[in-house]
Order: sequence, then C-alpha cells, then structure tokens
Amino acid sequence: MKILALNSSPRSGGQSKTEMMLTWLVEGMRDAGAEVEVVNLREKKIKYCIGCFTCWTKTPGICIHKDDMTKELFPKWLQADMAVYATPLYHYTLNAEMKTFIERTLPIAEPFIEKRDNRSSHPLRQSFPDAVVVSVAGFIEMSVFDQLSNYVNFMFGRHMKLLAEIYRPAAETLSRMEDKKKGVSEATFQAGIELVKSGCISPETLDRIQQPITDFHTYSQMGNIFWKTCIAEGVTPKEFEDKNIIPRPDSLESFMLLFPFGLNSAAVAERSVYLQFNFSGEATGSCYFNIAKGDISAKEGRWDNPDITIETPFELWMDILTGKADGQQMFMEQKYKVDGDLTSMIQLFQKENNNQ
Repeated sequence: MKILALNSSPRSGGQSKTEMMLTWLVEGMRDAGAEVEVVNLREKKIKYCIGCFTCWTKTPGICIHKDDMTKELFPKWLQADMAVYATPLYHYTLNAEMKTFIERTLPIAEPFIEKRDNRSSHPLRQSFPDAVVVSVAGFIEMSVFDQLSNYVNFMFGRHMKLLAEIYRPAAETLSRMEDKKKGVSEATFQAGIELVKSGCISPETLDRIQQPITDFHTYSQMGNIFWKTCIAEGVTPKEFEDKNIIPRPDSLESFMLLFPFGLNSAAVAERSVYLQFNFSGEATGSCYFNIAKGDISAKEGRWDNPDITIETPFELWMDILTGKADGQQMFMEQKYKVDGDLTSMIQLFQKENNNQ
C-alpha cells in the first residue's frame, strides 16, 4: 500500500503538534507494512489556483502552474492508495496550506455537469486516494472540529473515500503531560496499523486518541498564565520554549497548579513528603503539597506536621521559581526561611529547571 502523508503545519519539530500526531500515525502505518511518504507542504512551492480552468479546456487534467504541485505532488497524490491530510485547526477548519493543496487537485475533475447524491457535481477523470484527516487544536472540546468535519465529509465522504477522522483537542496541554501523551501516542500508532490492515479505526482506539485529558478550569488557568507570561516577557510561544521561560504564577491557586510540574517527584521514591508554603506579601496565604510514589497533590491551607516548611514573600518565590532570583543566594541572605528536611527539599528541586 502506498500512502502520501501531507503535513500542512508551518511549524516544525517539537513545536508542531500536528507533526507529532502525524509521526505517531505514520509509524504505525509503516509497522503494518505500508510504504509511506511524508510531505511537509511548508517546504514546497504551491501556487494558488487562479480559477482559469485551463486544466479543463486547453490542457485537460494538467494545471497551468509549473510548480511543485504540478510536477511532483499531484502525480504522487493520484498514484497513492491513501492520502493523509494533517492540518492544524485554523479558525475552526483546515489551514491555508492544506486548502491550497486541495484546491489544486481540481484537474482531476472534468467540467461537465451531472447530478450525484441529489446535488450538482462534476465527473472525475479518475479515482483519487482514500482519505484520512488528522487535526489538532488548543481548545479542549471536541466540538471545535465540527466545521472541519463537515467540510471533509462533504469533500471526501460523498465519494465514499473518507476512511477516518482523527482529532486531538487540548494538543498543547497534551504535549506537557507525559503520562497522557504516552497513551495517546500508543493509540495513534495503533490507528495507523488498523488503517493499513482494515481500512478503518476501531471505536476503542479512536476513543483512546481523543480521550479527555484535563478540565476547563485547569486548562484555562494554565493557558492564561502562559499567555500572560509571554506578554510580560515580550516573547512568542516559540521564543518562550527556546529560552526555557517558566510560566509565572500570579496567585496562590495558579502556583498550586503549576508548581508540581517543577518538582522531581521520583526523588522521594516510596516515601510520602509534605511540603508546606506560607506566603506573605502580594498573595498572602498557605498551601501544601503531598509528594508520594510519583504523585503530587496540592491543597490550600496548612498541614499539621509538614516535612518541609518554606516561609517566603510570594513575589520573591515567584522570582526564584522563574529564574529571576537565585534561590540559594536569597536563602543565604535570609530573604526566606526553610524548616525541616533540607535534603529532601534539595532532591525535590533538582530537575532540569532547578532555579528554586
């Protein structure tokens, strides 16, 4: 089986969640024995369709543009058994790169008018490949894909060519949740195998790919802190990642949500450690974290007998957390206080970003 996998994301590497999902799917397809070629549309020169209809009259089946679409991609698309259309969700449907590709497949149609499925249609010069659509979105609701789904079902479904739709909401959040990410990657890999072997994806596999991974409150809190930090630092999301910037909590609630991501929970092994924070200053209040067997839970208030207690101004600890202040230096200058098991504290804070 020959498969042409089209990636219309303008981003690359770890920043592109479209590419992430497509990679997992393609790996499964190849594992099942398919010959898969991945094409990044951002690397190709594809001109817009200009509606001249030269491909219908003067040069039937051949576009007037002599670009990568005419010379390379359109012939490969025609020869493929299956085409995967992987696009990020832009304004609730596919993005411009993918739309341009699809529009440039017009030469496959003939100009004559006929009725198909009780609507006007053009006959095709030849059959086109079965379609699989993959898309990702930042929002957490599956309903954000409704308009895209309507479009691809009209485009491919009426020709009985749409094999599967794979939609992954909360993709940005997923990329930062290793346990959930692993489950989705395995399911997407499995989907690739199933598509090659049976031409469809089982409901169970699709449910695993599209499983909910967070709630709106957590998602919106994390997202808003991220964007506030980007605005405050004057950076784009890519620059945020490249510079290893840490989102800056602006309340006790957002601190409780984000701080566990910076803790090395594996350091405490089978022990159960209680880490207490008592804040003064802009966000007066207390909260504590229980780290046990790799899990971290956060609660507002005070624990009766914590293993570690940190007394600190809120703004100072946020400066330490985000690398704007040296935690060790601030401790030596007695800007904050620590009581309890210092060894466990050091172990918990020893991670890739150990600015604390």
